Parts: sequence; C-alpha cells; structure tokens
Amino acid sequence: MGLSTTHLIIFLVIIVLVFGTKKLKNIGSDLGSAVKGFKDGVKDGDKTDAAASAAAPAAQVATEKRLDSQTIDVEVKTKS
Repeated sequence: MGLSTTHLIIFLVIIVLVFGTKKLKNIGSDLGSAVKGFKDGVKDGDKTDAAASAAAPAAQVATEKRLDSQTIDVEVKTKS
C-alpha cells in the first residue's frame, strides 16, 4: 500500500515538468543555505551562552559588593 519506486519516479517527473529544473535547482540551493545559516546560528548561540555564563558570576559578585555597601541595617539604627 506504500509508495513504490515507480510511483516516486512518476511523482518526480511531474514535479520537474511543473517547476522546471532551474527552479528546482534554486530551491535546493536556497534550502541548503538556509540549513547552513541555521547551523551557524546554533554554533554562535552556544558560544554566546558559554561566554555569558562565564561572565555572570563576576558580574554577580560586583553587584553584591555594591549592595553590601549601600545596605542599611535597621536594627543598628534603632538601637543607637
């Protein structure tokens, strides 16, 4: 009940007749460049995530130091 080789060949011949070989070649190259761009984007995203995770602890420590110097202890002020 599935597609046989004869059905696939007939299907491909009809597609070539409808779209033409030049149009199919353009579609194939566009699809290939899109896949390549997606893979490059995923690789760049991994590098960016790794750099951001490495820089995050240093930024967090700097923020905590600033907060410590600006923190007011309410208990101490009420006792004084």
